[in-house]
Amino acid sequence: MKTIGVLTSGGDSPGMNAAFRAVVRTATAENFEVVAFRHGYKGLIEGNFKKVGPADVSNIIQRGGTVLKSARCDEFRTPEGRAKAAEILKDEGIECLIVIGGDGSFQGGTLLANEHDISVIGIPATIDNDLVGSDETIGYDTALNTAMDAIDKIRDTADAHDRLFLVEVMGRDAGFIALETGIAGGAELILLPESMTNIDEVRTSLNNVLKEQRRSSLVVVAEGDETGGALKLSEKLRDDFSKYEMRVCILGHVQRGGGPTARDRVLASRLGFAAVNAIKDGHTKVMVGIVNNSIKLTPLKMTFGKKKDINFELVELSKILR
Repeated sequence: MKTIGVLTSGGDSPGMNAAFRAVVRTATAENFEVVAFRHGYKGLIEGNFKKVGPADVSNIIQRGGTVLKSARCDEFRTPEGRAKAAEILKDEGIECLIVIGGDGSFQGGTLLANEHDISVIGIPATIDNDLVGSDETIGYDTALNTAMDAIDKIRDTADAHDRLFLVEVMGRDAGFIALETGIAGGAELILLPESMTNIDEVRTSLNNVLKEQRRSSLVVVAEGDETGGALKLSEKLRDDFSKYEMRVCILGHVQRGGGPTARDRVLASRLGFAAVNAIKDGHTKVMVGIVNNSIKLTPLKMTFGKKKDINFELVELSKILR
């Protein structure tokens, strides 16, 4: 009987628990034992683990966050730390480690696999949706719906008082959340890290919208936009739009929380199932993803340090609809 290790790492995202549940139940059906590590790589180094079975993952599919917890681990960034982690895995007879996380987690998993001949499989879980190798990542759909719900509520108060709202959503390096929530929320302007932001063009666009429609306006800003985010953008625009009440709303970590949507629960379940099957089929150093609604395996080393293309057709659409 093979023994599989599993952990969640990096920023939490809704659906991690659903992926963990699918890993445990699929592994059990395939006669694998599962060892779960708490607090990510930190727990791996410290030997914080326990064997789990189907009953241990009951009633978690609907929960946000991660029941396995996550934590930063500077020690794992060092060769000595990874050697300690590898020793724990070998001592416990763990033949493969499933890592549920994002690009930083996969970079660490790749180093562990290369340095110590450990089999590692990645499951993409990040609200930013910025991993190459999967059309969608676990948590993205939930974050979209959370941000959209907030934007709808902000629009109500903006209209009531003829206010100009600058709403900042997560996306330090990628504008997927900003783009889709901006379109879905009817934003007059969407600012993305992938596009050059000309402050004069922003002023002109907002002036045209406010003049023609004579109502409130809403701008969605990705936190990684080159203007420096919503707060700095407001400083650059405040004098030009002094007759409007300008408000800044930073959604922040509320986008990480909440129970996963049905879409995220199904996606996480499919990927957890696929990860165990990848192990059964002898694969290693790969990430399981969804491309064109089919499971695809991508070499783990190809999933991080690369820029995932945003949908520029949606960018053009957003300009027409504003």
